[in-house]
Amino acid sequence: MRTIAYRKVDDEIVRQLQTIVGEGRVLTDADVIEPYSHDEVVGLRALPEVVVRATSAEQVSAIFQLAQREHIPVTPRGAGYGLSGGAVPMCGGIVLSLEKMNRILEIDKDNLMATVEPGVITGDIHKAVEAEGLFYPPDPASLDSCSIGGNIAENAGGPRAVKYGVTKDYVCGLEAVLPSGAIVRTGGKLVKNVTGYNLLQLLIGSEGTLAVVTQIVLRLLPLPKVRVDLLVPFAGFQAAADTVADIIAHRVLPTAIEFMERDSLLSVERFLGREAPFRDAAAHLLVQLDGNTREAVDAEYEMVSQLCMAHGAEDALVAQDTATCDRLWEFRRKIIDALKRESPINHMEDVVVPRATIGALLGGIRQIAGEFGVRIVSFGHAGDGNVHVNVLKDDVALERWRQMVPSVQERIYRLALSLGGTLTGEHGIGATRRQFLPLALDQAQIDLQRAIRDVFDPNHILNPGKIFP
Repeated sequence: MRTIAYRKVDDEIVRQLQTIVGEGRVLTDADVIEPYSHDEVVGLRALPEVVVRATSAEQVSAIFQLAQREHIPVTPRGAGYGLSGGAVPMCGGIVLSLEKMNRILEIDKDNLMATVEPGVITGDIHKAVEAEGLFYPPDPASLDSCSIGGNIAENAGGPRAVKYGVTKDYVCGLEAVLPSGAIVRTGGKLVKNVTGYNLLQLLIGSEGTLAVVTQIVLRLLPLPKVRVDLLVPFAGFQAAADTVADIIAHRVLPTAIEFMERDSLLSVERFLGREAPFRDAAAHLLVQLDGNTREAVDAEYEMVSQLCMAHGAEDALVAQDTATCDRLWEFRRKIIDALKRESPINHMEDVVVPRATIGALLGGIRQIAGEFGVRIVSFGHAGDGNVHVNVLKDDVALERWRQMVPSVQERIYRLALSLGGTLTGEHGIGATRRQFLPLALDQAQIDLQRAIRDVFDPNHILNPGKIFP
């Protein structure tokens, strides 16, 4: 594997960047650029030499042309809420921030499409289209903070993926800038398109290693008129897992089926300062149903309730108005914040397995926690098999923690793979999992993916240090 030597950013490079975007959009002060040295991965930091806030595709193109001439690495960045180090400038150089490209350009109600820039916060897209009676389903946990460009880079999912799918299922068109500086447009306001290779889907989930997206066309749906949420406690997780399988077997497809272990609920209870519902239950399912008629949603609600009770559910809390639904989901969405406050040093994985094997995965994770003498709290998307595994340092000695985490990572990955799963469901490989990629992909696949990257970026200036070991 070749070693690449990059040029350092000097005063002349800074001057040329200022010519491209304007002096006020080029940041070099150490205190100002420090927030751009990390994302949400605890302990992973690398300081850029300069941060550039672009506002157009043409500016991004000019930045890439400069970076190519001078052989300077460029790390694209959205809102910085990634969980794999994808926006961390591992090789220094330029951080290309898209935070100022934050406009919703159009909501096309005739074609059910929205055109947006990459820096738009995902939650703002939700609010804007819902005000028009429309619906953009992908809902990552950090939707009020993360950007749509970052969602596209990681192919983000969220609780509603079980019924509606993930980001890739709603992207119909992209404008993107290649590392060469070429501006390309693929797709558009089209429901069907088989003209050549599907470059659109190749760019989605490529973690900012093939191109920088500068404009997005999103597919929208009519906003469902009726919604019901149920919080259901169980004495053990296996009963909850069996319930999920039975719900799907009865041809009911909830909008979301989330699970939370008791430890995660109690952490949020301490974080919010109020008692969690069914706080003594070992496991909880949070089920959401939606549709266009009260009768159809009520029929699914009755079926789900019966199946939960048949599998030993101890009770159920039902929410049918927006305020009550939001209170139920607050406990689910605050889990990460609560765990971070209890253990500021922590490590998160998001392995994915066939949903019928989640019970076996959680049992294996508990065994790993016991062997290493560390607290591990799990929660996630029972409906699609995606489990967020949080390894907490607590009072473990720092040196032991540093030595232990890679071993815990590998054990969790091998467990997921043994159950027919893989390393990551929605957070990406990035910088934190790249050394483990050969556990999941054979060498032929890795070589093919490297070759694809080389076609897009032969000089390896775009987001180096990501994905590949």
